Amino acid sequence: MRSPRRPISASSTPAAEEGLTARERRMLRNERRGVGKNWREEVEDRLLVKPKKRYASWMEELNLDKLSELGHQWWVVRVSRVTGLETANRLARALARTYPNIDFKVYVPNVHVKRKLKNGTYSDKANPLFPGCVFLWCILNKELHDFIRECNGVGGFVGSKVGNTKRQINRPKPVASSDMEAIFQQAKEEQEKADRAFEEEQQVGVSLGDGDPDISASTSSTNNKKSRRAKTQSMKSSSDGGDYGSLVLGSSVRVSSGPFTDLEGCLKELDAKTGKAKVGFMLFGKESLVDLDINQIVAEKP
Repeated sequence: MRSPRRPISASSTPAAEEGLTARERRMLRNERRGVGKNWREEVEDRLLVKPKKRYASWMEELNLDKLSELGHQWWVVRVSRVTGLETANRLARALARTYPNIDFKVYVPNVHVKRKLKNGTYSDKANPLFPGCVFLWCILNKELHDFIRECNGVGGFVGSKVGNTKRQINRPKPVASSDMEAIFQQAKEEQEKADRAFEEEQQVGVSLGDGDPDISASTSSTNNKKSRRAKTQSMKSSSDGGDYGSLVLGSSVRVSSGPFTDLEGCLKELDAKTGKAKVGFMLFGKESLVDLDINQIVAEKP
């Protein structure tokens, strides 16, 4: 009589791998074989790591006192496009009088254009580079934020909407230091260009009129008319062209870089020769035109 065969069970798992999960055993086998992780394991590892939340709750994101943790930053304050310089001076005096212990700077980038009048006197006019915007350097918190918003002529800060359907606020967004350096450099170059144009105009007037103020003044006025006529023709040619790649006059565009990042506006003028464009933003319930580079704006998808 033959004895019945008994099933023989053999396990290829070594004793060192007992008690490990299937994933850990697979990793040990791959290490012995010299095989690295495949793409599925890499995706699993990334999904296991949960991103750290910046704020514990949505109410904490609405707390403007958290802005003081950023330290001294540059902020963009919305003001009237016509009386922007007066509002900036009024804001600086109010901050110095109410908060004498804080360190702040109010900066309005503009270009001083000098012109010689017919009566022989000189006029100095400040043309802002970014009409409707004032740059403020300070440590911002809720108290200072509310005080600035209550100032006469101030329309708020440039920022983004945060919160949910229950409550939303406009959280100010700081301007990057690289963008501010670019603004300082642009203001310096524009001022040097204006000073150089004024000196050349003076030299031309003296050489033609031999020091006669009437002749030099008439020459300067003629040059000004020619420059205005050329500017008008360039604006007309840019409006007649109306297409620079995907940019079309009257379409909605978004600013991709600079202090007006993520703001949406309407494209008003486009000059392909100079690479400049004028975009209209709604400030104080009115449309404000801002000169930007074509590379800084992107056409919004319909």
